[in-house]
Amino acid sequence: MAELTRSDSLADWLRHLETLHPRAIDLGLERVREVWERLGSPRPAPVCITIGGTNGKGSTVAFLEAMLRAAGHRVGAYTSPHLLRYNERVRLDGVDAADADLVSAFADIEAARGEVSLSYFEFGTLAAFLLLERSGVDAAILEVGLGGRLDAVNLIDADAAVLTSVDLDHQEYLGETRERIGWDKAHIFRAGRPAIVAAVDPPASVFAVAHALGAVVLRPPEPLPGQGEWRCALPDGTLLGLPPPALVAPCQRRNAQAALWAWHALRARLRFDAAAAARGVALAQVRGRLQRLPRTPETWVDVAHNPEAARVLAGWLAADPRRRKVAVFAALADKDLAGIVAPLRQHFHAWVVLDLRPASPRAADPAAQARALAALLAGDPCIETAADIAAALAQAERLAGPAGRVVVFGSFFTVAAALSM
Repeated sequence: MAELTRSDSLADWLRHLETLHPRAIDLGLERVREVWERLGSPRPAPVCITIGGTNGKGSTVAFLEAMLRAAGHRVGAYTSPHLLRYNERVRLDGVDAADADLVSAFADIEAARGEVSLSYFEFGTLAAFLLLERSGVDAAILEVGLGGRLDAVNLIDADAAVLTSVDLDHQEYLGETRERIGWDKAHIFRAGRPAIVAAVDPPASVFAVAHALGAVVLRPPEPLPGQGEWRCALPDGTLLGLPPPALVAPCQRRNAQAALWAWHALRARLRFDAAAAARGVALAQVRGRLQRLPRTPETWVDVAHNPEAARVLAGWLAADPRRRKVAVFAALADKDLAGIVAPLRQHFHAWVVLDLRPASPRAADPAAQARALAALLAGDPCIETAADIAAALAQAERLAGPAGRVVVFGSFFTVAAALSM
């Protein structure tokens, strides 16, 4: 492939990034740190907040971003993966990064890296750091890609870090137990800086690492369940009245509270505004997190793709037990299918398994996944397969009936397919 320049398209550059490294996931900071230092060690913003955890990272980023922007702060955010466009990964004061800006950052990294090999994610993370620094935002919110300790985002010494949850996922990289996974994720904490542990029942390893690092642990209480207005306890003991989150999953109060505690912990550097916090809770949106689509019957998409996320989805479904529900489902082949299906076994009347192989090399064969589902579900379940999302939705709508509910979930690729319709 000819050497790319700043005049080449973002699509050309993204294809180039996919060819640079032999492994799609290659945890470790040595290579990416070397290139980061060659670039001048760009710090994304004067105040940086890192968000890690198994689930809830994207929603917590969205809450914190909305709160801070409502208070008049200029905010940048880096998240992954994207759903429809790569540009979604970098937001500069609420606007997705422009193609030309991403290409310019990619070209700078390509010139700096020399013979150092970078993965797609590492290259993109460095580009995000450059764009955020160049934008002059007041604060940057950085979502960890995988784990914490060896993730490229962990190059940045964050002024505060949030751990949203700890559960089994990516065990081939992080370990087979919650203790080991929590140990890895807790390494986003820093000495003398706030570490907000919002995870439910976090493993002891999280606190052991925080103590060893000298982080200042803040442990928000579990918010009371409910649908309407609620009161959030702040670290200083005061209570703040908040509206219901626009994000509807049962876990979103906890995510909003985690974001609020991170801001409150940094209030000496980022002016705190209770009214802005309330506006942010009410306004925060993020694609693919129990998002309703304008279709009949009632159709929702959710990126739930591991056991913890499936348990949250099951809790939401349980609130409406009488409605007939149909799943449009596809999980990547390396995911814990049994763990995902177990909490949802009683909630769906039928399943339609989507073929994701055109979207991802990690996708499962739909016929094989359907057979595995049948073995995991009780009785004689109704399971169909579909070659594409249009067929899957049509089949699900027929099975659900006009008064039913269709839920599309299982991976980011599954949700992206539905959102692209």
